[in-house]
Amino acid sequence: MIEPSKATPHIGPTIQGTLDQIYRHELVLPAIQREFVWRPEQICRLFDSIMQGYPFGTFLYWKVEPENRARFKFFDFVLNYHQRDNPHCPPLAEMPDHGVTAVLDGQQRLTALNIGLRGSIARKLPNKWWNNPEAFPRRKLYLDVLWKPSAEDEEGRKYRFEFLTDNRASASSDETCWFPVGEVLSIKNSGPAMTRWLNSQLPQDEVDSAYDVLYRLFEVVRSERLITYYEETNQELDRALQIFIRMNDGGTPLSHSDLLLSIAVAQWTHHDAREEIHKLVDELNLIGTGFAFSKDFVLKAGLMLSDIGSVGFRVDNFSRENMEILERQWADIKQTLMLTVRLTSSFGFNGQNLTAHNSILPIAYYLHVIQPGDAYLTHGRFEDDRNNVRGWLIRSLLKSGVWGSGLDTLLTELRTVIKKHGKAKFPVSNIYDVLARRGRSLQFDEDEIEDLVDMRYGDRLTFALMSFLFSFVDLQNLFHLDHIFPSSRFSTKRLRDANIPESSIPDFQDKKDRLANLQLLQGAINNEKKAVMPDEWLSSRFDDKQSAAYREQHFLSCLPSSITDFDKFYDYRRTILKQEVARFLGR
Repeated sequence: MIEPSKATPHIGPTIQGTLDQIYRHELVLPAIQREFVWRPEQICRLFDSIMQGYPFGTFLYWKVEPENRARFKFFDFVLNYHQRDNPHCPPLAEMPDHGVTAVLDGQQRLTALNIGLRGSIARKLPNKWWNNPEAFPRRKLYLDVLWKPSAEDEEGRKYRFEFLTDNRASASSDETCWFPVGEVLSIKNSGPAMTRWLNSQLPQDEVDSAYDVLYRLFEVVRSERLITYYEETNQELDRALQIFIRMNDGGTPLSHSDLLLSIAVAQWTHHDAREEIHKLVDELNLIGTGFAFSKDFVLKAGLMLSDIGSVGFRVDNFSRENMEILERQWADIKQTLMLTVRLTSSFGFNGQNLTAHNSILPIAYYLHVIQPGDAYLTHGRFEDDRNNVRGWLIRSLLKSGVWGSGLDTLLTELRTVIKKHGKAKFPVSNIYDVLARRGRSLQFDEDEIEDLVDMRYGDRLTFALMSFLFSFVDLQNLFHLDHIFPSSRFSTKRLRDANIPESSIPDFQDKKDRLANLQLLQGAINNEKKAVMPDEWLSSRFDDKQSAAYREQHFLSCLPSSITDFDKFYDYRRTILKQEVARFLGR
């Protein structure tokens, strides 16, 4: 490979010139490249560093001659990144007539420049569902030309870049003036054009200092030749792959799925590994109310389901022979993973409460062995088996440490046991034995049960525990965790108004979010209930017989009409729930 100390670096064009090369598909990404993974704040730091004059690294290019361009698959750079709908590097619609230069090292930086100057980014807002279009606002990069660095800024920033929606940027205060960074590409010159824009935005006494900031942006993007690169000219993909691995792995043993995916990409012959794996990840994540699986999960599932090696992300597991096996079985593996995640969704899980993705791999392997088809999701003959799978999954998630260290060895051993004993039903007892031998017994002691009963609203495992306790609930419908006594009733003022002693208020407020004050409610019903007191809500929604049945099912037989007796209700229900947890999980 090229040794930078022996090769001569090339001075490239300006940043604008480099983006023009990307636009004309003169600079492309080889199929072995990884996805764009930088977060918005990393892009902002890159632009700040460039503005401050810091070097931002040398690039490594691979020059592919025109006669060889059809031998390889290439991708375009991400421009308008959308975390859900457009997270992947798009394949080139058609190959250019000219030769191309593929980027082996520097993709993240070049993509960051491309997004910041020509595109946009849309990442999911916290506390919103993945299937909500409003959860992904489109934001572009802006520069605050009025911002002054603080001596206390630990990151050493001198320029303030942020990704903002257009509405947020236009709502500037007297202390901010947001310039859309991409417009620097279309400004005709660094003098009158910039001055006119600043005069339209700012009072005259602020124009000069803002001009200096804007002029600096113009210089680094359009005037200074900041791109330095080395170039590889060998036309063999295997050589390019080795260079890529060395550049991205620093010569240490490979363990990262991104690099191993690159090997799969280079070795599959009938499918595009990159496209197939990314497409499957996207499809899995759209099931139910949304999941958050990654290509790491899909790759590990591929190793497990195709009986390759030890399920670990090691180079020898990604040999050409093994990748041929994986490719041959790919259609069945895709089908099994889709079925597995649909089953997991039917248990009430989603991306927010499935705390260990790898926990469903033994289930996937079992379904891969028995090949039941979609009937497994609903057919009565599989009901007992589904309940066994669900119970085991929830237990394994509730038990701390099951899916922690030594995961690859554990999955490999579970695969062996399922292959031997899982041809007729899910071999729960055999799996329990494996876990116990490895010091991961699924029996729960007294302290663990106490911790579970005190679980809080917002804990990612609370839903799993509640669904285990109230197994009669049909979780194929959308259910929410709901406070029995509404959270809004526990403000200090409202508790005082209810004549709760001052000394008891902290205890009431602590208990309101714990398991004994929680229930599972179907989404629409939860929205209807809102902040109504539980006794009032039950009386208004059900007749006496229905209300009595609901109270018995949900352990609400001593439900008081007033919050004054909340502590007595809490203690009573906690005692019952502890008994139920102990009965289900054992000690």
